[in-house]
Amino acid sequence: MRATKEGILVYDFQQERIDIRFGLEEYYGGLHCGECFDVLVNDRWEPTRIEKGEDWYLVGIDRNIGLQGLKVRM
Repeated sequence: MRATKEGILVYDFQQERIDIRFGLEEYYGGLHCGECFDVLVNDRWEPTRIEKGEDWYLVGIDRNIGLQGLKVRM
């Protein structure tokens, strides 16, 4: 079984992209289109990938759900 890390989605204004914050000073480094991970929605882990159209979104996840603060694991 592979090790997973959990964090939360945050927006990095300098890079203009979504990032994952794993701890107070530990970040993933900015997500790119097509990167895959699991997101916790309604108490269930859902596999998804991030993409960008007019804005960032998660494939297969309701677009009305705000990305910032969502719990993720990868």
